[in-house]
Amino acid sequence: QVQLVESGGGLVQPGGSLRLTCAASGNLGLAVMVWYRQAPGKLREHVASVSPAGTTTYAGSVKGRFTISGGSAPNTVYLQMNSLQPEDTAVYYCNKLPNPLPWGQGTQVTVAS
Repeated sequence: QVQLVESGGGLVQPGGSLRLTCAASGNLGLAVMVWYRQAPGKLREHVASVSPAGTTTYAGSVKGRFTISGGSAPNTVYLQMNSLQPEDTAVYYCNKLPNPLPWGQGTQVTVAS
């Protein structure tokens, strides 16, 4: 089965930037690729998504700061995160829709001074 591997997280100061990568071990087909995040004690939430046609959507809290690129066709999706704030601290995951795959291990993003 195709596996998803997220990478690129780390510790960054407020106002800093990170670029996350989600790589699939196989063919994802035509799918919407989605970045999610889960902060401690909170539910996993949608952050950004990109359709096979390249249409992007963003959560209101990240719009204008985060950019999703790539997609299911190249089997890799990225999340460029700028102007990071402490409230962006979470484990970030990617997955596809429809028919989501088993969750990967995610990548930890910590924004702190």
